[in-house]
Amino acid sequence: MFFPSCSWAGQVAPVGDIVALAHHHGAQVFTDECHATGFVGATGRGTDEHCNVLGQVDIINSTLGKALGGGTGGYTTGKADVITLLRQRSRPYLFSNSLAPCMVAASIAVFDLLSSSSTLRDSLQENTDYFRRQMAAAGFSIRPGSHPIVPIMLGDAALANKMAAAMLEKGVYVVGFSYPVVPKGTARIRVQLSAAHQREHLDKAIAAFKDVGKQLGVIE
Repeated sequence: MFFPSCSWAGQVAPVGDIVALAHHHGAQVFTDECHATGFVGATGRGTDEHCNVLGQVDIINSTLGKALGGGTGGYTTGKADVITLLRQRSRPYLFSNSLAPCMVAASIAVFDLLSSSSTLRDSLQENTDYFRRQMAAAGFSIRPGSHPIVPIMLGDAALANKMAAAMLEKGVYVVGFSYPVVPKGTARIRVQLSAAHQREHLDKAIAAFKDVGKQLGVIE
């Protein structure tokens, strides 16, 4: 099992290569798509769609929260015999309460929405590309990629916390990540883009990053 879309690095694993390797050795692939469901891939079906191996990942675990908007719940999908086994032997499933009917109905509605239109997903990708491009042009160190989780690399934990606090004073909420959440020496600010962001929101955040970055000596 692995997380193909990293929640703190904004990077996507080479799932196509992993699937090919697993099939070559008769192994199965189990992915957790909590940071991919709903927006990664051309229609938001996740990392397997993004890597052109849709339907070839054996077991997928994901959430009904995050991009899908639900407050609780998740799901596991795979071949019928695997799901049957999990229903009988999976302790988290056996000893958990059922989801509220309203959550189930809302989640089904979101899946229907994703199946009928990619408008929100496309808006998110457009926002992501714009933000990444503008931040890189301003001189910030950003790990390459197309994921809407965008890490602004700083290296120093104290600096990350100071920048996050300064950004909040300017009306922009971002989070500083440092060890042990990420490896030592790789402290960062994690930015999460949304389809609900308008261009003026992004420009405000970018301008705030530039001001704070210059004040703290992160950029010139």
